Amino acid sequence: MTPQELASALARILTDIVAARGADIEVTEQDTQVERPKNREHGDWASNAAMKFAKRIGTNPRELAEEIVARTAEIDGVAKAEIAGPGFINITLDAASAGETARRVVEQGEAYGRGDALAGQHINLEFVSANPTGPLHMGHTRWAALGDSTARVLRAAGAEVTSEYYINDAGAQMDKFGRSVLAAALGEDAPEDAYPGEYIQSLGARVREQIPGLAELAANDRAAALEQAQELAYQLQLAEIQDSLERFNVHFDVFFSERTLHAPAEDGGKSPIEAAIDRLREQGHVFDEDDAVWVRTTDFGDDKDRVFTRGNGIYTYFAADAAYYLSKMDRGFGEKIYLLGADHHGYIGRLTAIAGAAGDNIETDITVLIGQLVNLNGARLSKRAGNIIELDDLLEWLGSDALRYWLARYPADSPLALDGEKLRSRTNDNPVFYVQYAHARTCAVDRNAAAAGVDRSAFAPELLTHPTEADLLGKLQQYPGIVAGAAELREPHRIARFLEELAAAYHRWYDNCRVIPMGEEPVEDLHRTRLWLNDAAGQVLRNGLDLLGVSAPERL
Repeated sequence: MTPQELASALARILTDIVAARGADIEVTEQDTQVERPKNREHGDWASNAAMKFAKRIGTNPRELAEEIVARTAEIDGVAKAEIAGPGFINITLDAASAGETARRVVEQGEAYGRGDALAGQHINLEFVSANPTGPLHMGHTRWAALGDSTARVLRAAGAEVTSEYYINDAGAQMDKFGRSVLAAALGEDAPEDAYPGEYIQSLGARVREQIPGLAELAANDRAAALEQAQELAYQLQLAEIQDSLERFNVHFDVFFSERTLHAPAEDGGKSPIEAAIDRLREQGHVFDEDDAVWVRTTDFGDDKDRVFTRGNGIYTYFAADAAYYLSKMDRGFGEKIYLLGADHHGYIGRLTAIAGAAGDNIETDITVLIGQLVNLNGARLSKRAGNIIELDDLLEWLGSDALRYWLARYPADSPLALDGEKLRSRTNDNPVFYVQYAHARTCAVDRNAAAAGVDRSAFAPELLTHPTEADLLGKLQQYPGIVAGAAELREPHRIARFLEELAAAYHRWYDNCRVIPMGEEPVEDLHRTRLWLNDAAGQVLRNGLDLLGVSAPERL
């Protein structure tokens, strides 16, 4: 019996009690959620449902708890139910009922833990979205790990998620990038505002190689040479960013180009930005003043109204942001999630205002998550980029698994100061090693069991009576609820912390319960059943690591 099944049974019991007392009160499974007691002597699960509802139906908690306990004890799979303190209910499952979890996990495999809590939700999740004017750096690394893990967790809870990268390929920074690369390609002194770093020289050399007549073209038509050099360098740099992300095990469904928002429609009509202004004007949120076009974002909580375009006809970044948001609406996304960097706090108000002006519900249709910076001791500035720590260098130094796990292990809004050598260490003090070692250990048990003739031909869950077995089974039972909660809260770090607890429970079980008989002892059903439990633990460790984009090695 899972915690969710137990909560459902308690909800039915409480609904009957409430109805018998003539109260018009709805009881849901959320009201009867159970928790693992800190003291295992208090049972497998605990509920405070009687404390919640007693006053509402005109009784005291202990009296209500007595009614609930009497009916709970009759549930198939419950060994006993007891009242503690002022009205807490402690529930102990029989060993067979608890042990059934092992078979359920093994039979469901990769599907175990996946649910439908967010079924029917169409979510757009935008993250990283770095300018295509240079390599990804350590700051982007955190947003990449958190964003991809969040997408995986949301999908595991049943949501349809599109992970999206917004390519900032329009505006002044692209012009600056083009001038920097062209100068490098022609062997000229860098412009005063040029992007620093050897990567510009490398891009310049590649541009010169792929456009053989660039020097002659520049001499005759500098603007044409700049356009060609800028476009090629942009494509080369974007491809490098995409390659770095793939090496980091981060996948995007859509790369959305900002340039498309400025381009006229295929039929020669208005650009998406122009069309967006018209749509918002029709809804009464756009006005003209001081030779500029404004949107009245203060109506939706912004600290000031925002400018779409001034008299020069050049659109602001805010105009592109509005058109981009409307694009997400038009593509059918209900919730739009933005994962932004620590320097983007000001975007919360303006993006929320765009959502409101577009007719969305700002409480449910838009979520802006701000991630904090990360400091990694021992990391060196990139020789190629000059003033940043590149993602590629971090991958070479630490590997994808360590980076993914550690960066997903903390809430997005927590500043991070990590120790590079600890991330590289192969000790139990390194959480990612500790969890991966637990998984590798389950695989070693499988190999040794096969050699000793232990298989899963029998399953007798009532034999799993050792305290460490109850603890391990309880952890396995919690996993679906952990996934659902992490998805609801958009907090993948809950998966990492759970995996560490599961690994600890597995290691304790491994030290106390043998899967393989000692010496000449015969293979018994207890050994076979423990192999089921071993394999169930390995499966949940694999499933959880996959949600973090981290591998589950069979050997370490």
